[in-house]
Amino acid sequence: MASGKILKKRIASVKNTSKITRTMEMVASAKSRRLMDRVQKAKPYSEKILSVMAGLGGIQGKEESPLLEVRPEKKVALVIITANRGLCGGYNSNVIKMARNKIKDYQSRSVAFDLFVVGKKGNAYFRFVKVPVARSIIDIDDKFEYAQAEELANFFIEAYVEKKYDRVEVISTFYFSAANQRPGMMRLLPVSSKPARFDENGEPLNSQEKFTIKERPVNFVIEPDPAVIIAQMLPLVVKVSLFKLFLEAIASEQIYRRIAMKAATDAAKQMIKLLTRTYNRIRQASITQELAEIVAGADAL
Repeated sequence: MASGKILKKRIASVKNTSKITRTMEMVASAKSRRLMDRVQKAKPYSEKILSVMAGLGGIQGKEESPLLEVRPEKKVALVIITANRGLCGGYNSNVIKMARNKIKDYQSRSVAFDLFVVGKKGNAYFRFVKVPVARSIIDIDDKFEYAQAEELANFFIEAYVEKKYDRVEVISTFYFSAANQRPGMMRLLPVSSKPARFDENGEPLNSQEKFTIKERPVNFVIEPDPAVIIAQMLPLVVKVSLFKLFLEAIASEQIYRRIAMKAATDAAKQMIKLLTRTYNRIRQASITQELAEIVAGADAL
């Protein structure tokens, strides 16, 4: 059994750790609230764009656009969104696990792929397992702006139009509510009026969302020409979708971190209780022994 002096140092150390985890929990809580507000504010705009695209379903079949072209998978761009930091529970490991399974699927089907990894944790992992990364993006954090998502979306749009890639897929963590965030995969290109999100088993996640897109016949006059509208809207759909994916991923990261830090703080408090109880028992036994020695000495005299 450890001495009272060692236990006292351990108690002080755990108390200091609990202060740090409690502070990190509070910071993550504040950031998660701010990011959840951003997700909710961005939701109506993205939903309206997708609903308009669904309404133009009949026109999309008549107008040719390279962003709507579905091609056989010969080469795929896979975007993996992780965090720059750890201490957020299974946030990074869940996404990386899905990415590993997807890479194995590509390899089994002899599909070439390029990895675009967002976040230092994902980049560090793929360097460790020696999987080549085509591009590393480490400047996406809780203060990121739409222009950053737009720049990356323009790159993928240009690459898809030039047929460098036949499909662009994203593996990320999707935000459904403050109590529900799940890792999944989404097809970014080619554009679809029904963007499907899948979990690690290939099951659609759309049933988790309150909003669903229903195609309906076009009942409005289109001005200017439909081809012009579609040519302008399709790149916007890609940009807004990628921006929303980043928002959801970062909001989910902070929620994961808040939960992980709360669990760490609670565990530290429990450990302090156990160590304090053990320290008190040792101290009480030491005092009892000293009293017994005093009494024995007095009797001897």
